[in-house]
Amino acid sequence: MFNIALFEPEIPQNTGNIARLCAATGCRLHLIGPLGFSLEERKLKRAGLDYWHLLDVHIYDSFDDFTAEHADSKFYYITTKGMNYYTELDYQPGDFFIFGSETKGLPEDLINANKELCLRIPMVKGARCLNLSNSVAIVIYNALYKQKFRGLS
Repeated sequence: MFNIALFEPEIPQNTGNIARLCAATGCRLHLIGPLGFSLEERKLKRAGLDYWHLLDVHIYDSFDDFTAEHADSKFYYITTKGMNYYTELDYQPGDFFIFGSETKGLPEDLINANKELCLRIPMVKGARCLNLSNSVAIVIYNALYKQKFRGLS
């Protein structure tokens, strides 16, 4: 239904949790390298539990490779610097939600080039960010809600 893209993820447990979320919701997972861990990492596999067979995962060496393959797609960039709340827009099946790495987020040039497509999750002043897997869950379940949870039971 939707596409979750992780830009240079660093923590295998977060990626494993997100993989499990994708498997449970029918979302596709896109991992944009370089990755901060091996795909054979035990912690990655453990966090995803026994859901790996339900997962549709795609791996890219770079952001350029990723965008070249999905040039005609709609991208939303999730960042604390977003102009819009993630709840303000309507999403369509096939849309991509791109999340930055745990320590660096998304690159400034990418944010600046796509300001109108940058979304944020509101937080209290002084809070730096949420955990990556929590952020993905918040945004994706909002998008699924707007689709009336089509395909889910």
